[in-house]
Amino acid sequence: MITPKQRAFLKSLAHNIEPIMNIGKYGVNDETIRQLDLVLEKRELVKIKILNNNLDDDEETVNFILQKTRAEFVQHIGNKFVIYRRKRKDENRIELPE
Repeated sequence: MITPKQRAFLKSLAHNIEPIMNIGKYGVNDETIRQLDLVLEKRELVKIKILNNNLDDDEETVNFILQKTRAEFVQHIGNKFVIYRRKRKDENRIELPE
């Protein structure tokens, strides 16, 4: 679990990054989850955009992704959301405040 202070710090970092993945009309599938796992392992902080042609509920999509990737929710604004997952190794790229 990340604290509110850590969440605010991650939001400030996420402000300047572009969405790495787009969720389109076919929604989230196993391949999407696999790609997100790889990206989270590399970057830790990921911004994702849900396109207008996606008919699934945004909150359900976000919750499904969080559950499958074991990531932490950071922020959801409009059709973009940010997730965070610490690396499994001791090589964290992002040092969170206490």
